[in-house]
Amino acid sequence: MMAARFAKPYFAVVFTSLRTPDDDQAYAEAAQRMVSLARQQPGFLGVESARGEDGLGITVSYWTDETAILAWKQKADHAQVREQGRSRW
Repeated sequence: MMAARFAKPYFAVVFTSLRTPDDDQAYAEAAQRMVSLARQQPGFLGVESARGEDGLGITVSYWTDETAILAWKQKADHAQVREQGRSRW
């Protein structure tokens, strides 16, 4: 488990999603872009994901503090993909 590598305290953000059979390649590309952008953010420690055969997925990102999480949440690209995910996927 990735979290065992981090100095305490650290913070985790949990994101769940349910992929459907008609999801297109754009979802995978958007997810990868978000991970790449998150890695560039101050306070980012790491991310891990898992997805079941039923399409249910969970992603946990780890951060040094709440300030870093809030900055990531307010990042324009991240906000755009979040809204796209809610309306499209």
